[in-house]
Amino acid sequence: MIDIVNASKFYGTGQSRFQALKSVSLKLKKGGFYVVTGASGSGKSTLLNIASGLERPDDGNIIYSETDIAGLTDKELTQFRRKHTGFIFQQYYLLPNLNVDKNVKMGADLAGNKNYREVIKAVGLEDKLQKYPGELSGGQQQRVSIARALAKKPEILFLDEPTGALDEQTGRQILDYISTLQREYGFTVVMVTHNLNIAQMADTVVKMNSGKITEIYSNSEKKTAYEIGW
Repeated sequence: MIDIVNASKFYGTGQSRFQALKSVSLKLKKGGFYVVTGASGSGKSTLLNIASGLERPDDGNIIYSETDIAGLTDKELTQFRRKHTGFIFQQYYLLPNLNVDKNVKMGADLAGNKNYREVIKAVGLEDKLQKYPGELSGGQQQRVSIARALAKKPEILFLDEPTGALDEQTGRQILDYISTLQREYGFTVVMVTHNLNIAQMADTVVKMNSGKITEIYSNSEKKTAYEIGW
């Protein structure tokens, strides 16, 4: 699905310039559940950003279905993200002046999805349609962000520390929703996290350190969100 080939990424200029990714290569297969782990500054979020088209690599290629998205124009890259990807971050990025229904509908409208309320029901918020973000708990707001991302019907869902701001109970619940919905809808998951326990839920685990991939392995037996440590 996505083939990252010798991708490098630099930030800063002059003496402050540093290399966040160092000739990284990785294949992401359709329908897989990938977890990327590593310490802060290891390059895991940068890897997610270039794989998703949020940023371009300075060197290398990002091949998505035979198209090198690293060479697309800004307009083409925006269209690529709208058509193929969904994003969930540690921050919820909900519009405070829109209720749950309208926040999710924003994502649905990008894909012409008129059945978006099915996703709201799937994340257990069908009774919160008219509530505004400020009236919801952190876990409920994260569920709205999940529903908004999935309402686009993405082929691949990118998640950057989606449970980082949540307590254990809510974090497990959110991970369980993501895992259940992935099995139901068949999208690919690429999740960045510093929580090594979450890696036990993945098909494939990618470990990073100092801008490089240091290890890739598969889990012979995946655990559920309620079986992992925290």
